[in-house]
Amino acid sequence: MAARGVGLLTRLPTCARRSQVLRPTHRLLSCPGTVAADARREEQSSGSAETGSEDRTRKTRFSEVQKERREQAQRTILILCPNKISEKKFLKYLSQHGSINNHFFFESFGLYAVVEFCQKESVASLQNVTRTPSMGTEAAIPFRSRFFNLKLKNPSNQTSEQSCIPCSNQLPPSSKKLFELLCDAESIDDQLNTLLKEFQLTEENTKLRHLTCSLIEDIAAAYFPDCAVRPFGSSVNGFGKLGCDLDMFLDLDEIGKFSTHKTSGNFLMEFQVKNVPSERIATQKILSVIGECLDHFGPGCVGVQKILNARCPLVRFSHQASGFQCDLTTNNRIALKSSELLYIYGALDSRVRALVFSIRCWARAHSLTSSVPGAWITNFSLTMMVIFFLQTRSPPILPTLDYLKTLAEDKCIIEGHNCTFIGDLNGIKPSRNTETLEILLKEFFEYFGNFAFNKNSINIRQGREQNKPEPSPLHIQNPFETSLNISKNVSHSQLQKFVDLARESAWILHQEDKAHSSPPSNQPWGLAALLLPSVAKSMSHAKKKRKKPASERIKNLLESIKSSSTENSTNTNGKRTVSTQA
Repeated sequence: MAARGVGLLTRLPTCARRSQVLRPTHRLLSCPGTVAADARREEQSSGSAETGSEDRTRKTRFSEVQKERREQAQRTILILCPNKISEKKFLKYLSQHGSINNHFFFESFGLYAVVEFCQKESVASLQNVTRTPSMGTEAAIPFRSRFFNLKLKNPSNQTSEQSCIPCSNQLPPSSKKLFELLCDAESIDDQLNTLLKEFQLTEENTKLRHLTCSLIEDIAAAYFPDCAVRPFGSSVNGFGKLGCDLDMFLDLDEIGKFSTHKTSGNFLMEFQVKNVPSERIATQKILSVIGECLDHFGPGCVGVQKILNARCPLVRFSHQASGFQCDLTTNNRIALKSSELLYIYGALDSRVRALVFSIRCWARAHSLTSSVPGAWITNFSLTMMVIFFLQTRSPPILPTLDYLKTLAEDKCIIEGHNCTFIGDLNGIKPSRNTETLEILLKEFFEYFGNFAFNKNSINIRQGREQNKPEPSPLHIQNPFETSLNISKNVSHSQLQKFVDLARESAWILHQEDKAHSSPPSNQPWGLAALLLPSVAKSMSHAKKKRKKPASERIKNLLESIKSSSTENSTNTNGKRTVSTQA
């Protein structure tokens, strides 16, 4: 199931600031005191902490979180349940096989339960009493997976005890619901934090993603017993939204590692293996076999496509039970390192994720991004732009990658690329910058509305503008594979559309500032106003009637607003607001 975007907020009722709304809370999966639970609390508190305040709580390493998530997933099962079931009897039945840590239900193509046992042995105990179903005229392929189908022995006798089960939400709010929540917020800062809370991955959704990877690992382990299937990208970097795709890679590095240990004697034992001309061909052959297994033997795996001639060969499929659209690659360790870097940036300051989520939502609302590959700006590029912008603040909110490299204890080289940076978040000093999210949102639009894209590139390694090494409209250096431009696909027209919308959004926020009063009850405000398509459409339509393009007119308006208020305007640090002009 592809990610469901915010889309365009059309024909929605307008509203203004109102009192704070109480929002539903979700049942957490992780036990108190676990690494994953601590990391989840850090994420959920992100955006609500005092701006620029120093968080003295211990921050969890990315590797620690992923290790525990994988261990949790290995003792977790997925069950397709009857539509109505007694939750009490259900848990009592499963408890025969061992103590249950936690569980939740969700709806996809039916009612599903995710149940985490305290011990892995409980899973094997349940598998030992589970039978392969008889399919009548069809034949069942016997496979001992951790994906079960629960049936009632005597449905008629249990009707009175059945009840509707509360289900965990797995999708982002509708456009209408989001609009209402934003209008009910008390400030622009509150709007950005509200959007973050509504769109970020819940604990349940995160657990389901790791479980899905673990189920695929069970299939791959039939050929590669010591392999691991690890999620990467938005599912683990802290910037994933509900409904996003699940990227995973088959990690074969652990296979044969035992042979590296020193052994006594005069002999060295090696595995007999097949040889192929190149690593790429080996990858293609491995993924081809795994793709066949998923297609023929993988419960719930449908629509399997083997895309083996791509720059990065992959197998694409839908996991029907979880609803995730999945991409499986192999030995993609640089991508996992990129996920760790984004995790660190998102965890360093409470404002980062809130700003990234809002900019992405704004871009999707105006069709600047798309789930279909093309000449659009990607979410990854937008995230890099936000990180770069936060590195340019005075004082900086985020450190450069080169600075994080100097703090690292060990060097990390992957496929010849220097991927070194500190992994311990507690070793990075927090920023002294106290700018509000409202200020940062305005300044982001103004900064990139006036950025010299024609000659400068974006580089988070050094945190400053550099001359473009190639003529692409938008150049954002890959943080690790530095010769690559992650935005090479972006066309000039799409970049110009981004610039125009950035200038218009900055102008709208400045106009609200000039009003110095609450908006009328019949008008949207703040972030809600920026998401309305009518703003961009009306200005685009009006361009034909003006001699001067709207983007230039708005740029001149912004410059006049800045020049007239420079002497008196200060930011929350008491310093002048600084932005880079083209």
